Amino acid sequence: MTLMATLVLALLVGGALGLLGGGGSILALPVLVFVAGLPTTSAVPMSLLVVGCSAAVASVSRIRAGHVHWRIAGVFAVTGAAATYGGALVNRRLEPRLVLAGFGILLVVTGARMFLDRPARRNGCAAPDGGTELRRCLPRAVAVGALVGFLTGLFGVGGGFLIVPALTVVLGLPIATAAGTALVIIVLNSFSGLMSWLGHVDLDPLLAGSFTACALLGAAAAAPVGCRLPAKALRRAFSVFVLAVAGFVLVRVAAA
Repeated sequence: MTLMATLVLALLVGGALGLLGGGGSILALPVLVFVAGLPTTSAVPMSLLVVGCSAAVASVSRIRAGHVHWRIAGVFAVTGAAATYGGALVNRRLEPRLVLAGFGILLVVTGARMFLDRPARRNGCAAPDGGTELRRCLPRAVAVGALVGFLTGLFGVGGGFLIVPALTVVLGLPIATAAGTALVIIVLNSFSGLMSWLGHVDLDPLLAGSFTACALLGAAAAAPVGCRLPAKALRRAFSVFVLAVAGFVLVRVAAA
């Protein structure tokens, strides 16, 4: 029964990634810890595996639709790669409750910021043609990329719930392009983070394979839908989703 519930929720993990360009990782970690019963040291790398594979599938339709800013994705990937190793090192030195509590607090801050901020181009990064002038915003992109990479290694998250707000609010990308670019960044960050865990944990191949397969199905089914939904609805749904998961995590940590 526990395995069945875990796999059903895995469909939602992939669906969130396909629909929103992020969010799957914030569901994957609580599912693996609170439903599958894994310790955080096993749940974090398994989450990275699941989210990385799901994001790869979900990114296909976004790439075909031209919703990826490749230069920004490259900047995030390069700066985040080294930072994932630092995040994984810190994770292995912290108590599991502290990791989960920090994870919940991070979600509250991110969800509230996403809900309250207007998606305006008030950041000075907009180019005359309506795009984003990367050279002027390179320091911001590097800083955010390193932060996302560190949190990827620390919490086992792809970082979409941080990347999408950063790309829209800080760098001024449209929500559709931000979602597609976030998926590519999630793929690169997730597998970089997974590499930082090799040799430190053994994953259950049956659970990892079945969870990943269900998440892939969810991502493949939801990605085409996400390309057609209105930007405002995506943004508001994304923030509410993050806050709901944050409340669940913090309640469970407090009750433990």
